[in-house]
Amino acid sequence: MEKCVDVAMEDGRFSVLTFEQVSRLDEVLQEVLPIHGRGNFPTIEVRLRDLVAVVKAKLAADSVKVRDIRLNGGAASHILATDSDQPYNDLDLIFAVELSSQRSYDRVKNAVLDALLEFLPLGVNKKRLSSCSLKEGYVNKMVKVSNDVDRWSLISLSNNGGRNIELKFVDTMKRQFEFSVDSFQIILDSILFFYDCAELPISETLYPTVLGESVYGNFSEAFYHLQNRMIATKLPEQIRGGGLLKYCNLLVKDYTPASPQEIKTLERYMCSRFFIDFPDVTQQQNKLESYLLNHLVGADEGLRYEYLRRLHRVVDESTVCLMGHERRQTLNLIDELACQVFYTDQQLMYTKQHQSCNSSSTSSNSSTCGSIDGTSNINGGSNSSGSSSLSNSSYDLHIAPPPPVIFSNGYYYAPIVPAPPQSYTCTCGWLQCS
Repeated sequence: MEKCVDVAMEDGRFSVLTFEQVSRLDEVLQEVLPIHGRGNFPTIEVRLRDLVAVVKAKLAADSVKVRDIRLNGGAASHILATDSDQPYNDLDLIFAVELSSQRSYDRVKNAVLDALLEFLPLGVNKKRLSSCSLKEGYVNKMVKVSNDVDRWSLISLSNNGGRNIELKFVDTMKRQFEFSVDSFQIILDSILFFYDCAELPISETLYPTVLGESVYGNFSEAFYHLQNRMIATKLPEQIRGGGLLKYCNLLVKDYTPASPQEIKTLERYMCSRFFIDFPDVTQQQNKLESYLLNHLVGADEGLRYEYLRRLHRVVDESTVCLMGHERRQTLNLIDELACQVFYTDQQLMYTKQHQSCNSSSTSSNSSTCGSIDGTSNINGGSNSSGSSSLSNSSYDLHIAPPPPVIFSNGYYYAPIVPAPPQSYTCTCGWLQCS
């Protein structure tokens, strides 16, 4: 094992974390996180370090050897980045275990559910809770992969704020990253051992040696991409979905390609693999809606409209594997989703401004938020109404049309706001007069 690590260090895949990085890792592991239950199931509050320790102990008690435990993905990038404001959603943990049989998959599932049982609040009758009921109450997603190339399992624990705890049990996995900036893994064994043995908290004079690895390849290169918000990947055709959705997510967050000369070729590979994995419009819609719900939440929710515009552009310019009709269907789907997102955002703006108006009216007899009747005019004078869903229903919100976009016919379409009493209906385009 030591020989393997020495070779990896020579290849540049590993790096020793600084004290500041170890401190951020400690903060993430010490943070109390809520696992929200469905229905009458109570919320479980647990520190990440405690959950990891209990799951590991449960696995050991069931004769499952854990080779190492790692923190992966956005949380690892947040810890490593010099800019500590690097955002992340899910907390991804990787347990390296052997999954040679169905029994092995059952063992890791039981270890997680048994661990949840231990963290239930006081007063809960644990004897009445079966593994099946715990799964229904707290597990957001459960995945099992077993083939000639990959053997791994994923159990995602629910969080209503979008910060799910994802426990991944990996025997073999051919592809462990999408882009260099999410290729980092932090090996937790040394800091977990420190928690068990040290009586003093982590300080600048006393902290464990923690290794980070970039499964992209060269750690320094991947770290440079992270620090400078650059996009780089290898063989996107090996990624499920081609990395297309994550690529557009990075673009909308002002990441730039590390190699502008190669990015158009990579975009074509991304689109081709995406349409191989999601060949019909229904699957594409489900995947897009799921991605928006899970990855553009909280502070990123306001980026959804721009994200869909970027996705529309990439699909329009780089798709070479679809017939004309199929391509138009996909582009129209993205148009419709963007239309829905736009009007949902406008609804929220209207609601916030209307609430502000009501608040002002409470302290003053005169309204300062719009027209005489207190109705808010978001467009600063434009009188129009819009739809917030893909149905043909309409309602009387004063909203602005979205900016022009390229549609599947290759032309710019600039929505025109007619004067009242005309209304809008949302169809496959942005806005059309009814």
